[in-house]
Order: sequence, then C-alpha cells, then structure tokens
Amino acid sequence: MHQTQHVDTSVPAALQPLLEHHREQVQPALDRLATMPDWLSPQLTRALVGSDYLADQLQRHPDWLAALIDSGDLQQAYTDGCYAERLQARLAAVDDEQVLHRELRLFRQREMVRLIWRDLNRLADMRGTTAELSRLADACIDCTLEWLYRRACQRWGVPHSRPDANGQRHPQRMVVLGMGKLGAHELNLSSDIDLMFTFPANGETDGERKNLDNQDFFIRLGQKLIQALDNLTVDGFVFRVDMRLRPFGSAGPLACSFAAMESYYQDQGRDWERYAMIKARVVAGDHVAGDELLQQLRPFVYRKYIDFSAFESLRDMKTMINREVRRKGLEQNVKLGAGGIREVEFIAQAFQLIRGGRDRELQQRELLNILPQLPDKVGMPEAAVTELTEAYTLLRNVEHGIQAIADKQTQELPEDDQGRARLAFAQGFADWPALQAALEQARAAVSHHFADVIAPAEGEEMQDDDLRTEWLALWQGMMDDDNALDFLREQGYAEPVVALKALQDLKGLRTVQMLQKVALERLEAVLPPLLELAGQSDNPETTLERVLVLVQAVLRRSAYLVLLAENPAALKQLVRLCSASSWFAEQLAKQPVLLDELIDPRTLYTPPNQDELRTELRQQLLRIPEDDIEQLMETLRYFKHAHMLRVAASDITGVLPLMRVSDYLTWLAETVLEAVLEIAWRDLTEKHGTPQKTPGVPCDPDFIIVGYGKVGGIELSYGSDLDLVFLHDADANLETDGGRPIANAVFFNRLGQRIIHILNTFTPSGILYEVDMRLRPSGNSGLLVSSLNAFRDYQHKDAWTWEHQALVRARVVAGSPALAERFRAVRQEILARPRDENELKAQVVEMRTKMREHLGSKPVEDAPAVFNLKQDRGGIVDIEFMVQYLVLRHAQERPGMMRWTDNIRILASIEHEGLLASDEVELLREAYKGYRAAGHRQTLQNRSSVLDEAAMREYREDVSAIWQRLLEPGTAD
Repeated sequence: MHQTQHVDTSVPAALQPLLEHHREQVQPALDRLATMPDWLSPQLTRALVGSDYLADQLQRHPDWLAALIDSGDLQQAYTDGCYAERLQARLAAVDDEQVLHRELRLFRQREMVRLIWRDLNRLADMRGTTAELSRLADACIDCTLEWLYRRACQRWGVPHSRPDANGQRHPQRMVVLGMGKLGAHELNLSSDIDLMFTFPANGETDGERKNLDNQDFFIRLGQKLIQALDNLTVDGFVFRVDMRLRPFGSAGPLACSFAAMESYYQDQGRDWERYAMIKARVVAGDHVAGDELLQQLRPFVYRKYIDFSAFESLRDMKTMINREVRRKGLEQNVKLGAGGIREVEFIAQAFQLIRGGRDRELQQRELLNILPQLPDKVGMPEAAVTELTEAYTLLRNVEHGIQAIADKQTQELPEDDQGRARLAFAQGFADWPALQAALEQARAAVSHHFADVIAPAEGEEMQDDDLRTEWLALWQGMMDDDNALDFLREQGYAEPVVALKALQDLKGLRTVQMLQKVALERLEAVLPPLLELAGQSDNPETTLERVLVLVQAVLRRSAYLVLLAENPAALKQLVRLCSASSWFAEQLAKQPVLLDELIDPRTLYTPPNQDELRTELRQQLLRIPEDDIEQLMETLRYFKHAHMLRVAASDITGVLPLMRVSDYLTWLAETVLEAVLEIAWRDLTEKHGTPQKTPGVPCDPDFIIVGYGKVGGIELSYGSDLDLVFLHDADANLETDGGRPIANAVFFNRLGQRIIHILNTFTPSGILYEVDMRLRPSGNSGLLVSSLNAFRDYQHKDAWTWEHQALVRARVVAGSPALAERFRAVRQEILARPRDENELKAQVVEMRTKMREHLGSKPVEDAPAVFNLKQDRGGIVDIEFMVQYLVLRHAQERPGMMRWTDNIRILASIEHEGLLASDEVELLREAYKGYRAAGHRQTLQNRSSVLDEAAMREYREDVSAIWQRLLEPGTAD
C-alpha cells in the first residue's frame, strides 16, 4: 500500500489540510497502481489542490486513475474523432434508454477528470483544452442523436420530405447547430451548450401505424436528446443544454424547418441574433444539409455592405450586460465584469459584423483566429492585439481554474482566503496578490481597448460633455441667433452667419424632419465633433458646407453616421480632406460607402503597388459568381473609387509626389482594364466559344487594349478619360468554336463593345471610366476593333502626322503579351520612318495652331485675361508636341527615343541624345511637372484647367522661347 505524503513543500501551508483531505479520498485509487511514475506526485498534487470534482470522481471510481495512467491518456491530447470513436464503441451494445443515460454520464466524467488534470498541470494550453472540450461535446451530442434517431424511426417511421417535382420523397435527418463557445470550439470546463434544432424540409414519417408530421417528429427527438444530455441523475449530467437562442426563443418551437429558419432571420432577426450566429456550427446530425443552411443564413450575419451600426448594437448589448452586472453584483466575474472575456469577444465580433460581408477571412468562429487579423484588416496596433490575446488567455485559464473546483458553471472570483489561495496555486502564481495584480492589469488593458473600439472612454465623454451640449443646443434651435453667432465665432468660424445658415438649411430639410428616432440620435451623435473639427480648419465655412453635403447624402443610411461617430480618427480625416478638396468631398457624397476607407490611415495614405492592386481586385472578384455581371461591375467601381480616394488623400496631404500620383492612377486603370477584358472575354466565349487564330488553334486571347494619351503616357489624373484602341490578331475568315459560332470579326467587335459597356455604363456606383475611341484607325468612322495588320497598313498609308504623334505615347495596357510584343514592333516601325524635317515641322506647327485656335482661351471683353494650362501658348501641349516632334524626327537613327511613352523619360532620352541642351530639358521637365501639379490641384477643387493670366508666366515664356527656336525659328512670337 502506498503511503500518503503528509506534507508537500511546494504547496502553501494554508492549502496543506485541503491536500491532505483529498489525498485520503484518492488513496484507494493510488493503492491500485502497480507503479508510481515520477511525474505522478507533483501532477496529482496540483490536480487535487485545484479540483474537488476530480478528487470526488477518483474516490467514486478508484480504477480510473490506473486506467488513465496505463493508457497514456493523461499525458497526450486526443486526435480528432477520438472521442466519437470511444463513445460509439461504448454505446454499440446499449439498447436501453436508461443505460444510455448512465453510459453517457460515466463517459463524460472520466474524460472530464482527464481534461481537468491536463489543464491544471498545463499539459494542454488553453486552446487545447477548449478544443478538446468542444470535441467531447460534439461526440456526446452526435452519438446520442444517432442512437435516439434510430429508436425514433423504429417507433414512428423515417421522416421524409414532401414529394418533389419528380414525385420523389427524401429521408430527413435533424441538424443540430452549436452556438456560442461550442460553435467556436471554445467550450469551457463547466459550460452549458447552446443548441438549435432544425431539419431540411416539412413532410411526414412513413410509420406503419401512425404518421407524424416532420416537425412533431423532430421536436420529440429533440426533447429526447435534451433529456439524455441535461437531466440530472444519480450519475450526474452530461452537458447543461440551453435552447433559448432558437427562433422566437423559449416561445418558439423546439425544432423548425430550414424554410422557417430563413424566413425568421430575414423578417425578424435582431442584431443580437446576428452576433450569436457568428459562431454557429453544425455539431451533429446531417452536416451537409446543415452547412447549406448556414450558407443560406450568411447574408443575415454578414452584410454585403460595410455595416457600422454593429458598434451601436454591441454597445447596447454591453450596456444591458453592465446593468445586469451591477444589479447582481458581478463585478468580480471574469466573463461579464469590466475588462472580462465578453469584452474581448465584443471587440473581435464588432469587426466581424462590420466587415465580414466584404472579407471572408473574418468569417471565422474562433476568437483567437480573428484577433491576429485585426492589425492587417482594421489597423489595430500589434501591441493591442498582443495585450488582448494575453489577457484573454489569462482570463480563460482563470475561468477554467474556477470551474475545475466543483464542475460548476461560474466565473466568479473566490472571496474566501482558501479559494483565492488554491486558485492562485492552480494558475502557477506565488499567491493571491500576484494573481490579482495580473488580472487587474489584464482587465484594465481589455477595458482600454474595448473603449477604443466600442465606446468612448468615460473620462473623455465627461470632459467633452459640456461642449457637446452647447453644439446640440445650437443645432436644436435652443440658442437665440446672437448667442449662436457668438458661439460659432468662439469655435473658429470667421463667418458665423454663413455657418449658422448652413446648419439651419440642413435642419429645415424634410428628410431631417422625417428622420426616425434612431437615425436622429445618430445624426446628433456626429454633429458636435464634426462642427468642432470644421471650425478648427483653415476654411471653416467652406469645409462645413462640404461635409454637410455628405451628411445630407447619408441621412437615409444612418449607419454611415455611426461610422463617423464611432471613429473620431476617421471623422478627423474626413474634415481634413474635405477642407483641402471639394472634389474629395463630392466623391464621398456620391459614394458614401467609401467612408470606410477613412478608418485606417495606414491604408488611406499608403496606396498599393500594381501587383498588390491586381491581387486585391482578383480576391474581390473571386467572391462573386462569374455570371453576375451586375455585381462584378459594382465591385469594379467600388475598387476603382476606393483606390482613387486613397491616392487623392495621399496627394492632398503631400504624402505622394506628383509623378507617383499619376503612376498609381495609371496602375489602377490598367488593373481595372485587365479585369474588364477578362470578364468580357469569359462572358463571350461561354456563349460563342473561342475565336480561332488559325484552323484548330484557338486565340489566347490574341487581343490587346492599347492606351494612348495620358494612360499611355502614365500621366493619368483624377478626371481623365481613357484614350483606347482595340486590336486583335485572328483570321477574319474563321469563326469561334462554340455551339453558337460567330465570325471572328464579329466576336472581337462584340468584345470591344462589351468592354466599353462595362467601363461606360452608369450604375448606382457611377461609371468606371469615360472611354474615347477616336484614335483608332479612321477615327469614329472606322471599325471598333481592327486587326494588327490592318492597323499597320493604316499607319503606313492613311494616318496623318498627328496620329503618328499620338503613337509616341501609345502602349499596350492589357491583353496578350505576345501580341503586345508585335504591337511594339509595329509602333517602332512607324515611329522610325524617315521624315522630311521641314515637312514634319510644318505639319506639327499647323496642327498645334489649329488646336490653340479651337481649344485655347479667348479674350473676353471686361474680363481678366486667363491662361489655359493645356492649350495656351507655352502650356502643356506645346511641351508634348515638341517631345513628339523630336521623337518622329530622330527615331530612325536614335531608336532609344522610342523606348518610353511618358514625357519625362522621353525628355531624359532627348537630353541623353544631345537633341536639346541640358538646361532646356531641365526647364521643360520642371515646367511640365509644374503645370501638371497645378492641374491636379485644380481638379481636386473641382475647377477647370484655366488659371489667372499671371500664373506661371516665367514657365510659359521659357517654353515658348524653346518652341520658337525649335519649330518656328523664322517667325516672331
């Protein structure tokens, strides 16, 4: 017989009597051991100090300890399916319901001894413990359901669906959904399990004596399942079962059909039910049908749009929990109290609800899979995620320590000295003060981050309360006009009359007067900080008018107001950028969904490179069915508008220089064009098959989009249209290889039309790009799509000099790489043709003169003179024409001149070849950049490219002088 060790020096003196008592309880179990492994004594000590339940179970079942040691189960984690296999073997010979109940309880108790032992001795980490507990619950539910289903079918018949169109009836099985911690594989040591029962379709059983309606059958089956798991018998219970999360709660039927589930969530589902459904998982029954149901319910949980109302809903839920905490005195509850487990869950699930519809990676159930994504997805600092993860792990471990004591569902920290001492020991802390300090630090960190995400910090709220009250009094008309004007003046408004009128005009709108209570509350939450920030800007009244246009645009979609109220940083960015750019404000008013882009300054001011753009767009398009052209078009538009907004933000704030702005805008256009070509190609080939390059050889795709002008020259601005030419390389006498073949020429013409349709069509999100096709062979009278050979022939025989000038800035922006190479060869062939210098000069000057006459500024009587950045003498087009002239004049003997399509790098080639002096090239380069920067600024203020006549006079004079010397040496300026 093994002797009890009376004193364990590793255990505090206060816990020695407890340890002695538990050792006496388990002595019969120790006596059955053939040998005592070295690791047993310290592990047993920690287990006995930490758990009365474990000691009680080993006293009741003294054979279990030896069995657990001999099998190695104490020292190893179970693999997936292990619980189910062991329980199925245990139930294989069971044919009585009472015996079923006993076997389930004994199985669960034996496994709980093992799990508590491993948890207290840290043989399993927190995630390992919760995952195994969840798998144990899954096995108990599924094996029990299977056993009960067979018995129910023997008694009442097999449930079948109603006959389908072919007269077939299909057998039905129940689906059990696990909610909450069970659904997320996060079950704790003494958790209840939240379940829902459902089944695919209505119908009836095929019983011999009496048929039951399917719902009646599955309600009875569900009742049997609950009894088997939940009933407290002499052997205890398996799991406490909570069914209150089902549709209509306790008042709803215990089981309902898929159709009833879908109808309920579509028509009556509430915000807290969205929150609950995040973690829903099929845990038993018909897994295939259950997964289909969850897929059908996904739009209820995850909105397609960015859903910022989730913040308000979660705050409301937290407020209710806080009331309950105060009412019941639960401040020491590690789950519900301030800084507890629930707040960490709310932080993660807030972002899941808000963004999960747009980002499938956030559609996961387990909290510790979500937290690591938050730095990348929403810009949460890595340090914050680390603090939350560590705090959550500590809190869950402490929760397990509390529940291990007596297998009770509680999260209350102990108040007695012995309880505190044993919890500290079980958690590996020197004493209670050490554990308490760690808990306080963890909970303070959680509370801080929870306040940042879900609610303003209480101190800040109180500090700003008085100012907020005054802003609301102003808005609600509780101030007389004199006091209102004085207050606005104090808040930075130089023209308070203008600001007050703007506010009064907004308040007088019928839309505002008809707002429902919730929407009005949201408006009044965002107005005070918005008005304060506008008053602090350089142009308060202008800024206020711009942001109020946006407010007016979102009044009927007040979730956007919640976004701004809940994200002070986003509101600050909004006011800052609208103050700097009327174009920016206008874009947001047209597309309020883009407000989401303001939340993360890290992405707002860091536009992605071209490869990242392609990857991001590809990922967004992959989420949409290929045949849903309308949704594909909307996604393309959102993508383009969002990234254009990012570039503008970086431009406005000076983060990006001019050349990089144009690079990004050009990359964005190219990325969109590549996707549009792919969509259009796929759509047409599905209908007609693939066009044939030569007999039996399909095109792949042997089609290119050539960009001219600004897109060709990598110089796009915000409002630029796209000058495009479409070319193919297929035999016009062949046709496509599909079931509905059409001639190659017809196919490519339709492809061009489809591309223009996707780009030009006005949808609720606007258009992608305006497209100009006038540079194609023969202009508007020519074919929409030409073959490369026809294009080459046209350029050699019929093209005007100005068309060859345009070719200087032409490059392939999407399509077949092989055909792109052939196009580049044709381009160089045309540009390098020998030309008579005098004739070329005359033609270039003649075209430039016509353009100035038609497009340049005209003097207006009694109006100040102006300067058109592009078209007036000495402007942008003069520089472009000089560059194009030099390329056409010298490309034959200097092929390096044809390499680039953008003016800045062509100017570098001109300098390298010695065609202009370095100081002249530098002047043209700086003038060109200066003009384009001014054009960008004008666009961002929604102004034309016409400036005051005195603007940039020195640049204009110098550019004109070089023009004169290079192209018109014999004429006076």
